[in-house]
Amino acid sequence: MSCASGRPWWPVPEISLVLPSVLQPLAGGQSVLTAPAEGPVTVGSLLDAVASEYAVLGRRLRDETGALRRFVNIYVGGDEVRRLQGLDTEVEPGQEVLVIQSVAGG
Repeated sequence: MSCASGRPWWPVPEISLVLPSVLQPLAGGQSVLTAPAEGPVTVGSLLDAVASEYAVLGRRLRDETGALRRFVNIYVGGDEVRRLQGLDTEVEPGQEVLVIQSVAGG
């Protein structure tokens, strides 16, 4: 397959950000957001892209300093990013990034 310029057309790999139901209304009701992965992508750059499109969602995920909020857990490859390199954790094309918001109460 090729594009109009005659060059081969290859789909751009994507990264999926999976949101819990409580955060989906802040992303227009979507349960999964996708971002292109044309180069190195970190969790931080992925969240920057999310915040540029869905500002309220971005503020629910990170605080004023840019750090993950205390009750927000993000997993890449089944590992919580705080146990990896935090927001500098690299995400490979095709991977899912899972957001889990802790719920407190009794």
